[in-house]
Amino acid sequence: MSDPAPDPNDTAVADAALLLRIAAADQAALGELYDRYHRPLFATAVRILRDATESEDVVHDVFVTVWHKAVDFDATRGNAFSWVVTLLRNRAIDRVRSRRRRGELLAEAAVEDLPVASEANDLDVAENAVWQEQAGDVRRAVAQLPEEQREALSLAFFGGLTQNEISTRLNTPLGTVKARIRRGLLRLRALVNIQP
Repeated sequence: MSDPAPDPNDTAVADAALLLRIAAADQAALGELYDRYHRPLFATAVRILRDATESEDVVHDVFVTVWHKAVDFDATRGNAFSWVVTLLRNRAIDRVRSRRRRGELLAEAAVEDLPVASEANDLDVAENAVWQEQAGDVRRAVAQLPEEQREALSLAFFGGLTQNEISTRLNTPLGTVKARIRRGLLRLRALVNIQP
């Protein structure tokens, strides 16, 4: 004879009890909740973010939030799993929006998109000439960077990728990616002397 299916009400009560214990700073309760829900939360995050490393970060952030906000959980408004999934979904969507916005801002700031005199109503011809000269300096400096630094900087600043995403895309260790970006930025600073 097979065991009866677990009663969802029992699960909801057990989860609510875990959150009460977490609100009382019970680390073991947080571990139990993590063991119970980290897999479905990770799967949900991957569906939204399409990146395993970033999904792990979001799941971690959600459990940190649960630790700090368990006291805010109200069982009369829903079950614990729904509350935690909502936290995760909101955090993941915020990441997607942030990634998209960062890409838009970087695209706007790309040196190729600097205003020209006919497009820039607020810039006079002299200011536009300075902008164009500075853009040329930046382009020449970027061209002087070693290929691996140029590629990492391009993916970070014009592609809107995180360092983890660049590491994955280039199949390069994260520390190497960070070093390339840092060295590239330092070299650019040395090559380009743009005054505000």
